[in-house]
Amino acid sequence: MNMLYDVIIVGAGPAGVACAYMCKKKGLSYLLVESGKSVFQGIINTYPEGKKVYASKPKEMAGGFLVDELRPPDKPVTVEMYVQYVQHFVQHENLSIITEAEFQDIETHRGFFQVLTSKGGFKGKKVVLSFGNSIPRELTVYGDAKMVAKTLDDPKKYIGLRTLVIGGGNTAADVVISILKIKRQHNDSQPVYWAHVSETFDVNKETAQRLGEEILLGGNIRLLPGATPRIGEVDDEGIDRLVIRINEFKESDGIELYHAMSFPMKNVIACIGSQGSATLLDKLQIQTISCTEGICKVAKEGDRLVLLNSDFETTRKGIYMIGGAVSPSYMKVADGAIAEEKHPNLIYTAINDAASVIETIFSKLQTT
Repeated sequence: MNMLYDVIIVGAGPAGVACAYMCKKKGLSYLLVESGKSVFQGIINTYPEGKKVYASKPKEMAGGFLVDELRPPDKPVTVEMYVQYVQHFVQHENLSIITEAEFQDIETHRGFFQVLTSKGGFKGKKVVLSFGNSIPRELTVYGDAKMVAKTLDDPKKYIGLRTLVIGGGNTAADVVISILKIKRQHNDSQPVYWAHVSETFDVNKETAQRLGEEILLGGNIRLLPGATPRIGEVDDEGIDRLVIRINEFKESDGIELYHAMSFPMKNVIACIGSQGSATLLDKLQIQTISCTEGICKVAKEGDRLVLLNSDFETTRKGIYMIGGAVSPSYMKVADGAIAEEKHPNLIYTAINDAASVIETIFSKLQTT
């Protein structure tokens, strides 16, 4: 029979790792579930290479880091150095974690929850959702495009392959730069195609400079502005492919002419941004509230904010939600009133959320 944990934690970012560590300190049984290959996978995927990590703290929040062991150094370090420190910390503390387990759903049973993942179900008395707000968007194409990668895990995989990167921002540019560099180092003449639905690519000055330097060094890049992914299909040889429309011409008689390219999906990386957690929360039957004019000051009109009490507990009792998933704000229920609560998406906030929630869970489990 599967073990019944005190706490199941979904997402091994700053909030999730802090939860696991606090559970261990409190003597609670726990399991940390992560969809990526390691802890802090979300930060690894979204922070540009070499970006500095700061021990930032909101001015309006009193007190320091409640889990000092995970506090970033006062002197800013690169994201790679901070992630390496955290990974060593997780190993040293021997935190209980299962990786590459895609979170799917939560079932409610008498006395426990069943957290369903791609690696099976896990039972817990309480569940903490700490999966962040960077849930990758899906490509909306005819057919199926689930084989398309959302992030770059190993640039070497694309050596010798004609590669397509979709997306027009800094994240896509960082992926393009990494693949161009590794191809150049291995004398690979196969190009990297960079596609974006808009006619212009939107990257910051620093990223544009790094891209320009890579091109000057011989990086083989082909820009595809105004390109639209249209069809996910399986070809005659059984290979999953993505068809992307390059040019489109509409004739006066209604006939559409277009040029298109087809790439094996294993050669495609879609850096098209992230979506909020609203769709997932609907599936989990966790209540959200839509912002209307005059109600929200932080979130935008139409944004859907999760409804939490003062302990970060959702409307499904026993399920808590913390960290980046509830940023930039959430709807707080307190003293019979509902009001928007600002919630900065910072490492500080995520770690302190975790400490507070585990303290609450510990207290509740002691009285049951």
